[in-house]
Amino acid sequence: MATGYVWHERFGWHDTGTAAGWMQPGGFVQPLRHLESPESKQRLAALVAVSGLDEHLVRIAPREATDEELLRIHSRAHLDHVAEASSAPRGGLCQDGFSPIGPGSDGVARLASGAAIVAVAAVMAGEVDNAYVLSRPPGHHATRDEGSGFCIYNNMAVAIAHARVELGVGRIAVVDWDVHHGNGTQDLFYDDGDVLTISIHQNGLFPSDTGHIAEVGKGAGAGANINVPLPAGSGGDAYRAALSEVALPAVERFAPDLVVVGCGYDASMYDPMARQMLTASTFRDLMTMTMATAARVCDGRVVAVHEGGYSPEYVPFCGIAVLEQLCGHRTEVVDPFERTVLRIPGQEMTVLQRASIDAARDVVSL
Repeated sequence: MATGYVWHERFGWHDTGTAAGWMQPGGFVQPLRHLESPESKQRLAALVAVSGLDEHLVRIAPREATDEELLRIHSRAHLDHVAEASSAPRGGLCQDGFSPIGPGSDGVARLASGAAIVAVAAVMAGEVDNAYVLSRPPGHHATRDEGSGFCIYNNMAVAIAHARVELGVGRIAVVDWDVHHGNGTQDLFYDDGDVLTISIHQNGLFPSDTGHIAEVGKGAGAGANINVPLPAGSGGDAYRAALSEVALPAVERFAPDLVVVGCGYDASMYDPMARQMLTASTFRDLMTMTMATAARVCDGRVVAVHEGGYSPEYVPFCGIAVLEQLCGHRTEVVDPFERTVLRIPGQEMTVLQRASIDAARDVVSL
């Protein structure tokens, strides 16, 4: 199985500056580092290299997305805002008031969107069977008119638009298991019946006012948006059930030509931005299940686009598990953290988690 792999050191050059987590310094907030930093991505790329997994991947060179490609998804005002902030000596902020745009970040953000474009193009052309895009900044919170939640451009959405306009792809399904609701992707395709958007996320985390199960799309897109908000503390059982009982049956019914995965790792036990309980093995399971469905409905065409994940220590082990599953090669890498996690209660399904999944499934089946 040929797996495309898109990575460039330039992704580490998106400068998010100093912060206390995500909080801007000032007053009694002492400067530290921003949570959305290069380390987790660079360390994943390093583990891919030192484990020898890169020898089993097909490298695909990214390129910057053009204005024309970005404007299929974003407004001219948004592009102008990013360009202006990016050209300032100390950068600026996205329209949400807290997501950094560093000096020169416009080019890096364009590269992230372009990376998703070339990965989708390679899969649709049959040059590779599936692909993984290891990029930053992330994208799934970016809407037409603004960047938000550390996202500047919506990388998945830009690639989807390219696939539809330039490659003639008809129907595309998005399965987003980043721990935060994929509100930007939802908004961009909310009235589009040819793009199925599914988000499995921690309930009420970010954005706190979106991601409810009643948000099912409108107009031509009615029924083509699915949210599975899980309670904090959800572990492997809940996530596997959410995928197998709600998300993947919907993908199978939708019968897309391509499945795009919003591959965030911030639902891991070690992530500072959320309160879920997943291990690297869980993410491997989620990709295994997704690939099995894709094999039935679209000849296995899957493109995983890296989204969140803010534990530089643990993200590499989650990412390599997913990459191993995509390409069918197991390295000698063993997750050294998992034993500790599995000693802590929380992997088994609880009554509240079961009720949340059942409620989402009931809405989808209406």
